[in-house]
Amino acid sequence: MSARVAVMHRHLAALNPVLLDIVDESHKHAGHAGARNGGGHYALRIVSGQFSGNNMMARHRMIYSALGEMMKREIHALNIQAYTPDEI
Repeated sequence: MSARVAVMHRHLAALNPVLLDIVDESHKHAGHAGARNGGGHYALRIVSGQFSGNNMMARHRMIYSALGEMMKREIHALNIQAYTPDEI
């Protein structure tokens, strides 16, 4: 696990996930503008009871909030799959 993915795990722990899987897909985007500027591309699968009663947009906002400043610099693209435990 890369240092950046480890930091993402720590930030997302605030959502008390029962499942958290982050895949660094940056190598697939070599030469892309975001990659040239240092931002990574990631696929995120997260399951949390905190998503209950929230639509997809609200769940994404919760994730962006948990990741904070990382969304401005370290993360260029984030493919999100966010579920409640009842949805898996």
